[in-house]
Amino acid sequence: MRIADLLKLDSIDLQAQAVNKEAAIDHLVDLMAKGGHLRDVSAYKAGVLAREAEGSTGIGEGIAIPHAKTDAVQNPGLASMIVRSGVDYESLDEEPAYLFFMIAAPADGADIHLEVLSRLSRMLMDDDFRDRLMQAASPQEYLAVINEAEAAQLAEEEAEAAEEAAAQAAPVPAAPETETEKPYVIGVTACPTGIAHTYMAAEALENKAQEMGVEIKIETNGSGGAKHVLTAADIQRAAGVIVAADKDVATDRFDGKPVLFVKVAAGIKEPEHLIQQVLDGSVPVFHSTHAAAAGNEPATASGESAGRQIYKHLMNGVSHMLPFVIGGGILIALAFLFDMGNAGSGNFGSGTPLAAFLKTVGGLSFSMMMPILAGYIAVSIGERPALMPGIVGGFLATTGGSGFFGALFAGFIAGYVVVLLKKVFAHLPQSLEGTKPVLIYPVLGLILIGVIMTCVINPPMSIFNQWLSDALNSMSTSSRIILGFILGGMMSIDFGGPINKAAYVFGTASLMSASGAAVSSGIMASVMVGGMVPPLAISLAMLLFKGKFTPKERQSTITNFIMGLSFITEGAIPFAASDPLHVIPSCAIGAAVAGALSMLFGCTLPAPHGGIFVFGVVHNWPMYLAALAIGTVVAAVILGIIRKAQTQE
Repeated sequence: MRIADLLKLDSIDLQAQAVNKEAAIDHLVDLMAKGGHLRDVSAYKAGVLAREAEGSTGIGEGIAIPHAKTDAVQNPGLASMIVRSGVDYESLDEEPAYLFFMIAAPADGADIHLEVLSRLSRMLMDDDFRDRLMQAASPQEYLAVINEAEAAQLAEEEAEAAEEAAAQAAPVPAAPETETEKPYVIGVTACPTGIAHTYMAAEALENKAQEMGVEIKIETNGSGGAKHVLTAADIQRAAGVIVAADKDVATDRFDGKPVLFVKVAAGIKEPEHLIQQVLDGSVPVFHSTHAAAAGNEPATASGESAGRQIYKHLMNGVSHMLPFVIGGGILIALAFLFDMGNAGSGNFGSGTPLAAFLKTVGGLSFSMMMPILAGYIAVSIGERPALMPGIVGGFLATTGGSGFFGALFAGFIAGYVVVLLKKVFAHLPQSLEGTKPVLIYPVLGLILIGVIMTCVINPPMSIFNQWLSDALNSMSTSSRIILGFILGGMMSIDFGGPINKAAYVFGTASLMSASGAAVSSGIMASVMVGGMVPPLAISLAMLLFKGKFTPKERQSTITNFIMGLSFITEGAIPFAASDPLHVIPSCAIGAAVAGALSMLFGCTLPAPHGGIFVFGVVHNWPMYLAALAIGTVVAAVILGIIRKAQTQE
């Protein structure tokens, strides 16, 4: 497959006009659609904007490569344009972007196109290639320039492959060859999608190393798998390692070597600085937490902050916990609908056979909330051997009265207990290696987590839980309103990010008492209504203030309305990504108002999800609906007032 197979003449515009980043993306999406590559134009654009929210794809040197890998793509494709006046694209070098390539990659299927896209990414790092593209007078000439450069690169790749194959086939020399006098540096590049930045960072590092007289080898971890994989000999010989990655990569193999951990954008923007740091010897030596243990599992980069590591472990637990909480919580909520006469009494669930069934199954699922949370926090830290101690620790938290917070402690403690056990037993004879996962880690891990939870964690945490329960119950009306205001606002600050997740986890935790019993929660009610406001407010604003939104944006009015009613806050992400200064504050204020009103009206909710579909089980649901409506109107009006008018083309 060649680049010309992905880039159609209809998807090239050499005289494009775009006043800002949003307009540039809109035009590129239109060009992509003309090439027949998209199944759902709006969904694809949302994917592109979501990728931009992770970090600008304006890589500098006048280039921008927006991209998305999503189910909205029917077949892989490219679109390209030149904006000769330049666009402020929030590029890494803070300079305007002139040359644009948009990439559309299917979420699944064959990955042969990824080789083509990586080839294009590397070609764009060549100054001469970019100049020739800018000088092209027609789409045909534009493609001819690309074809010529691609042919040259393919020939170079074939020569390298032949040379590598010959080297592998050659017999091992009796004595080591004389090593080059050039310093040797190795690296790994990886971006979340593995499409463009992975290869561009590699190319930038390789080009800069050649200028500096440094020998370098870069392993690329793209969507098509790892290429140019570093060997043990490479690692041993290297003066240091550059890991330019925005996702986890295998780092155990670098134990004892100087390793520099940076974002993939740094590999593109400042390759010389990174290489020089390694050469100067100013990079700290990396020590893997798993190197002493057998196996090749990826390790956590020591360059990550402690806060980021904790967040990653917590989110691993939360992501595995949520299906149990949501599924069980909604079944329990449905049980209320079929047994309203006994709701709130000790006989709840016995009124009808259907209610009893829903309550039993839902309650069983819901009761797994804390063990699953603890278990998968532990797995994130100590790998699979930590799963069982983590789950048991979560059960002990439930039965011991330490509740949700106790389960958090259980997960982290179990994970680090297993890490400790791996270090303690790292030097067992090889004949006993097989006893570690089936005997040593499970038995000792279980004993240690049992002792720690029973004797250390549960006693003080049960007291804390009781205090927290009493404090929440004794809150004055004004205090509850403030709490609802804060929680509602948190749901709309980063739309599914860490702040949103923190509020949601707090809400789900409030649905379970320290003993594990499901309860109806005012906190959860504030959280859900706050999360429903942003998409609804954006939809309402698009209806009331049409001139403040482009025709393309207004196509998602119904979609956002449905998302809002379904409590899918992420529907607002494309708008927040393209216009954060206006969208985020407006939505946050409206969501905070809705959360505060929910508390004021005494609304409570027994389900952790469901949106409008579980309003029937909300205590005081008419006023809950009123809180939602008021918050939505407030946010929509503010957004309509402060947002600038958009071009109506």
